[in-house]
Amino acid sequence: MIKVPVFDSDGNSLEDASFSEESFGGKVRMGLLRDVVIMHEANHRRGTASTKTRGEVKGGGKKPWKQKHTGRARVGDIRSPIWKGGGVVFGPRPRDYSFSMHRKAKKVALQSAILSKLKDNEVVLVDKLELDSPSTKKMANLLKSLEIREGCLLVIREFDETIWKSTRNIYNVKVRVSSDLNAYDVVKYKKLLVVKDVLDNLKFE
Repeated sequence: MIKVPVFDSDGNSLEDASFSEESFGGKVRMGLLRDVVIMHEANHRRGTASTKTRGEVKGGGKKPWKQKHTGRARVGDIRSPIWKGGGVVFGPRPRDYSFSMHRKAKKVALQSAILSKLKDNEVVLVDKLELDSPSTKKMANLLKSLEIREGCLLVIREFDETIWKSTRNIYNVKVRVSSDLNAYDVVKYKKLLVVKDVLDNLKFE
């Protein structure tokens, strides 16, 4: 069993919550985590890098000099890849780098990502997270009281505009709805801030 302290909205410790490793897959599968991270980063690539071949660069048509009796190497046109300003051989072309993984593999990767955070004491639980009105100052004070000074992923049950507006101006803090949670975001951020009930009822679908 893994014990995680639970705090209130003021940063005061309340109790310890216990989680079994089996509920998060039993072990951390590092190879699968690596594959999921590569997939997410590949899916974010724009793939717009492009170079021109010798058939696309400007110039050419006329032979620079005659074939023989000049003492120089023979040349067909100035668009040759060995000439400055010529075409590029095997250069990058626009392409789609994205690929997908099986849904079950992504589910197991998410379990492994959360389990790794639990084992490394990088999960912070709060009993509830409610704000009357958007306030960056209140959210920043909450993170400070919880001793969260690095990147943080805040997981909530459903979209809350008040919480979203309170965190959007805080550097390296991201809000995710539990149904949209993925292994890449869990691994990317140093701390995982979750409402206790959300983690208890998290469904790995």
